[in-house]
Amino acid sequence: MSEPRPFTIKHSLPYVALLLICGVGIWLILTTGSNLYSPHQNPASTVEPRAVTSPSPSVQPEPGRTLATRFFHDNVRNTLSVLLLQLVVIIVAARLTGKLFRMIGQPPVLGEIVAGIVLGPSVLGLLSPKTMAFLFPASSMETLKLLGQIGVALFMFVVGMELDVQQLRKRAHTAIMVSNASIIVPFFLGALLSLLYYGSLAPAKTSFTTFALFMGIAMSITAFPVLARILEDRRMTQTHLGSIALTCAAVDDVTAWCMLALVIAVAQSAGITSALLTITLALCFIGIMLFIVKPQLARRLAAKPERQQTSRGLVAGTLAFVMGCALLTEAIGIHALFGAFIAGVVMPQTAGLRHQLKDKLETFSSAALLPLFFAFTGLRMQINLLNDWQSWVMCAVIVVVAIAGKLGASMLMARWAGMNWRDSFALGALMNTRGLVELIVLNIGYDLGILSARTFAMMVLMALVTTFMTGPLLSLANRSGISSALPSDAR
Repeated sequence: MSEPRPFTIKHSLPYVALLLICGVGIWLILTTGSNLYSPHQNPASTVEPRAVTSPSPSVQPEPGRTLATRFFHDNVRNTLSVLLLQLVVIIVAARLTGKLFRMIGQPPVLGEIVAGIVLGPSVLGLLSPKTMAFLFPASSMETLKLLGQIGVALFMFVVGMELDVQQLRKRAHTAIMVSNASIIVPFFLGALLSLLYYGSLAPAKTSFTTFALFMGIAMSITAFPVLARILEDRRMTQTHLGSIALTCAAVDDVTAWCMLALVIAVAQSAGITSALLTITLALCFIGIMLFIVKPQLARRLAAKPERQQTSRGLVAGTLAFVMGCALLTEAIGIHALFGAFIAGVVMPQTAGLRHQLKDKLETFSSAALLPLFFAFTGLRMQINLLNDWQSWVMCAVIVVVAIAGKLGASMLMARWAGMNWRDSFALGALMNTRGLVELIVLNIGYDLGILSARTFAMMVLMALVTTFMTGPLLSLANRSGISSALPSDAR
């Protein structure tokens, strides 16, 4: 095989000549062809219609804009360009704020949530309305919403996979007592608060029952994934306190999502018969998934060689399975996210399968799709609706009630179950974490028309405050001793 000759200017001449000849030839062809017309056209009518039609306002050149500016502006205004621009802005903003929040000892997901709010009308809309309108035109909101929902569905699938049923069984007594107390007390307080706020905060067509039930659910949420990441960052996952917190949060998550499914069934039904049908179908779906689908999945995956258990085909099949379950629950009437969550719960723990699927699916969804959900939430949130002191007082009351119900009930029940005061307080602080799961629930309520824009803004602020305070409260609890830093098997 001969060696290529050294490159010289002389050797490049044929290449340049080829480009020039072909380029000039193409230009001549286009120039000549521009005077031709198809035999099916009337040459006299090819330009007449545009001569008598006034130009559209959208294509009229704006004064003061150069040709280059108009060219660039027009090219980035098509649907794909707008979406790509949004992806770049949202992902970069989410990463930067996530790193900033990690530096100050907060979970990165909280920074990503804040990034979404900053890009919305609460911050960017106030500072530069034209920039916000350029980045997020109204016509692009539906696409942004749908992509964000896909990201949340994958996120809920991963949450379901992280649910450890064995841990639930080992610590069932304490976990059930604490988690049930951390649900029923905030639920009661949320429903009680609805008596005061229904007239001023509920949308016109929302019944009191639906509003009260949803407020109770929103107060009862614990963000299991955010809590798990806080424990992991602080190296508390294998401690006695960490194990109890994860188990309580898991029980809380399952219970809260089942209650939310019930509330959605009531909200979307046309009557008691429709609600009962939705609930019955939901229970049938859960039963089939747990007692038929789960054993079948375990048997089929156990029969596959280990190298095929993380293959591309299996990942594709898993995605189809998740989306199919989400579609079924959406058709039943209890929201697609519940189906994705149950799909994660029934995935078998075979040879690290859950870890591999989590690594493959969560990386993309967390980096690219979940930030879209945060941005969409931020675009919905309008802090300027809280434009008087009464609104801020109501928001403060919501925050105080949420903290008292969740942290207070969890702490007192943990103490009753035999934990010391310091660990009980730390457990209450962890259970008070709401984060992303709360935003998912609030967006569902907003979509269903249960929450008004004003109520939505107050509840989002409550989710941010209760999540932000978790880290400082844990640090405060740890100053009183180090017993919780010991692994559970060493205590």
